[in-house]
Amino acid sequence: MLATVHSSTLLGIDAHPVEVEVDITSGVTKFDLVGLPDAAVLESKERVRSAIQNAGFAFPLKKIVVNLAPGDIRKAGAMYDLPIALGILGATGQIDVEELGNLHVVGELALDGTLRSVPGILPTAIRAEIDKRSGFIVPHPNRNEASLVSKLDIYPAKHLRDIIDHLSGYSMIKPFKNGHHKEKTEHHYTIDFIEVRGQEAAKRACEIAAAGHHNLLMIGPPGSGKSMIAKRIGTILPELTFEEALEITKIHSIMGMVGEGRGLVRERPFRSPHHTISAAGLVGGGTTPTPGEVSLAHLGVLFLDELPEFRRDVLEVMRQPLEDRKVTISRASGTLTFPSNFMLVCAMNPCPCGYYGDSVKECTCSQPKINHYRQRVSGPLLDRIDLHVNVPRVPYDKLRVPTEGEPSSTIQARVDDAHNIQAARFSGLGIFANAQMGEKEIREHCRIPDDAHALLKRAVDSLGLSARAYNRIFKISRTIADLDGSNEIRTAHVAEAIQYRMLDRSNQ
Repeated sequence: MLATVHSSTLLGIDAHPVEVEVDITSGVTKFDLVGLPDAAVLESKERVRSAIQNAGFAFPLKKIVVNLAPGDIRKAGAMYDLPIALGILGATGQIDVEELGNLHVVGELALDGTLRSVPGILPTAIRAEIDKRSGFIVPHPNRNEASLVSKLDIYPAKHLRDIIDHLSGYSMIKPFKNGHHKEKTEHHYTIDFIEVRGQEAAKRACEIAAAGHHNLLMIGPPGSGKSMIAKRIGTILPELTFEEALEITKIHSIMGMVGEGRGLVRERPFRSPHHTISAAGLVGGGTTPTPGEVSLAHLGVLFLDELPEFRRDVLEVMRQPLEDRKVTISRASGTLTFPSNFMLVCAMNPCPCGYYGDSVKECTCSQPKINHYRQRVSGPLLDRIDLHVNVPRVPYDKLRVPTEGEPSSTIQARVDDAHNIQAARFSGLGIFANAQMGEKEIREHCRIPDDAHALLKRAVDSLGLSARAYNRIFKISRTIADLDGSNEIRTAHVAEAIQYRMLDRSNQ
């Protein structure tokens, strides 16, 4: 007898339909699994056998052939345990095959029949809705994540027997609903910019970066607060909309990072990989490509501390994601694209010992060593970082006396206002921030007065700025004007923007 169960496989951040076909015939007892399964899928044979028997049902001692169609797409993971088990029970007449045909099913089975959570539930639920399935059977720990797709009936189960009882009509599983569907997803942070003593210039640069989605590089001696400031940038970014939260959750879901019992990811990601990370770890890759840190930081912050300590080849692979805001990975089996619209925040010491230009501690590095240290970060990559800001040692007086700086909520209010201005300016253009402007948008929205042109010309001539750095100054000037609530870019805005090309100045 033949039974078919609808499931899916993950390709990139999307799920694609898979039909689990189970055929049981008389003959030599054998269990074959075909359709390009990986090792984890092949191992499901033993898990399924034990789960069915321990749930109190008969496992057929016949020839079993399970086909995962289409056969030319690689199938990975333990998510096919449950559809295979239900297919076997359907093919042997122990459950109703017709009921199975209307459902979408995923889940890993323990040997006793308990259901375990699987990654990729959100994109799988979206696929089930697209395919117009009547319901989606998921492991109980994945219920909140699956319920984000509001038009789909979610049936969470703890054990294989729960699903069999549901399909047989003995004990129906009540469809699960959760109230995640709000316009905005508020999040309350435990850290705040008010805790940062001094560093007014760095905080101003962070505000500009957050307002225009600009990349930021902080340069200063050890202990000056670079990491502390970077960790608080997320507290001044606009609150996630529901649509943005879904995008983030989708990426985290396929990596199994949502967590049991959780649903929507409610905060912007903050990713801080160690400097020993590989290129594949940073931008994604592998035999079956998975997202890297640049995609896990999508719509959030990617923080690279001790920037020159990263391998040069690792840093260089970030060029395309920084420009295109997506990562394309090509393999013999096909090409996958992952989103990577992140805000890059970097920190580095001014020299190998860390104290070049410090007001207290003397630098022990020679000029060639300093130059070599800074050249570990290529010019093209630095060009893609909009703002370079100095973060000097905090004087003792500022550390000793508690200063009442601005809280994150006050800064965030200004950032929100600037974002609203940009949303109206770029409505319908597929652009959401000043940092994404192209040549056409710069010409249209970044007109500056003649005296600002004269100032910018002197800066370009004296600093030897590249065309990309020249455009960066226009974009930063536009953001500064937006923070001031000004329709026009003034000379003061351009002058401040030029100040944020610190490395261009220091290299002269």
